[in-house]
Amino acid sequence: MSRTRDAVYGTIGVIGEVLITLGVLLFAFLVWQLWWTDVVGNRAQAQIVAELPFQPLPTPTPSGNSSAPVVATPRHGDPPVMVQPPHATTFATMQVPRWNGEPVRPISQGTDRATVLDVLGVGHYDGTAMPGGVGNFAIAGHRTTFAKPFNRITELQVGDPIVVRTTDNIWYVYRVTSTEIVAPTDVDVIAPVPGQPGATPTERMITLTTCHPMFSARQRYIVHGVLDYWAPTSDGTPVELLDGAS
Repeated sequence: MSRTRDAVYGTIGVIGEVLITLGVLLFAFLVWQLWWTDVVGNRAQAQIVAELPFQPLPTPTPSGNSSAPVVATPRHGDPPVMVQPPHATTFATMQVPRWNGEPVRPISQGTDRATVLDVLGVGHYDGTAMPGGVGNFAIAGHRTTFAKPFNRITELQVGDPIVVRTTDNIWYVYRVTSTEIVAPTDVDVIAPVPGQPGATPTERMITLTTCHPMFSARQRYIVHGVLDYWAPTSDGTPVELLDGAS
């Protein structure tokens, strides 16, 4: 009887140790997935941005206010539009004033996880418009993990600016027009005219896509916007990016 009891206790002990080990491994995985990938991702994306071939922004003339940056004058004519680059090429950055405190995020060609979203940041959907182009400049980003560039996407409000800077040294300032939550199968949100497949676009739009709700891929959170204005970086910095700008 005692031998049987000892065997049962021994088996329970082994099972308990296995469960504890599995719990420790699961906790370690969660720490890696939810925290460490952000640390590594933010470092990598900051390095990518630092190495982009941007021209220096202009500085004030000696006769001007030396402490104030040069503000770019908005242009509303047809903007220059770059050609879609090869896969995984970083060609632009994105800044969202509403996300105060968030770093500048790189935008690269493609939206697969292995070579773009997990390692480079924001991804541009193949075949959609390039920044400033007529149609839909559609981009995707993680909401959690891997530096989570779109973590605060639900904070965006109608009228908020989204500022894109391309490696051919052009600013594009878009304004949010709407948000929606859709199923992952609703790919029409990145059509040239969002929600109207086959329609001919006449506007210069932007669409941001990410998973929804938080920590789930059950749905997609979508933000749409239209181009407000553009400016060469040689003209200065968009007022939306300056301290105190709304």
